Amino acid sequence: MLQHSIGILTKPTAEWQRLSEIPENGRTILLLYSVLWAILPAVAWHYGTTHVGWSVGGGDTIRLTEDSATVISFLFYIGMISCVVAIGYFIHWMADTYGAQSTLTKGILIAAISATPMFVAGAVGFYPLLWLDMLVGVAAVSWSVYLLYIGIPIVMGISTERGFLFASAVMGVALVILICLMVGSVMLWEWGAGPTFAD
Repeated sequence: MLQHSIGILTKPTAEWQRLSEIPENGRTILLLYSVLWAILPAVAWHYGTTHVGWSVGGGDTIRLTEDSATVISFLFYIGMISCVVAIGYFIHWMADTYGAQSTLTKGILIAAISATPMFVAGAVGFYPLLWLDMLVGVAAVSWSVYLLYIGIPIVMGISTERGFLFASAVMGVALVILICLMVGSVMLWEWGAGPTFAD
């Protein structure tokens, strides 16, 4: 799996081509891809928010308690996996509209591989500095969008024009899922999973 991560970050077109040639039973094992990669940001942010902390406007350093950070990190991990699966499902569901042959495994694989830059960028959580995290986050999201746009036509075996429309529809779905995730976060905070700050 590591070779796919390096390949998608350094030679994305060639890596998408390799992934498109993997037989269906080989793709099934790659479903673990996002399950394993999502551990990095969850652990990084747990450590960063409990041991390093952050400050607002040069004020006192703010940290979370271990218990609070553990709950939030676990929910963060579940959220990442859920988003990848949901986007993968919609990629599979929309495939017929764009003349592509798909399976649920193929859809989830496209979503997971496209999210690689965001998983890697999650390592900035070890040092939660707002301007750095925002800069790295924007770059990671941009790279993930680029990967999605070049990956869909290759893996789905459709023309670039149809792939562009397909990827644009997937981006629309991803934005709706993001809003649902934000609403879910607010609800969970209200139900007791909100942050508890260390003294």
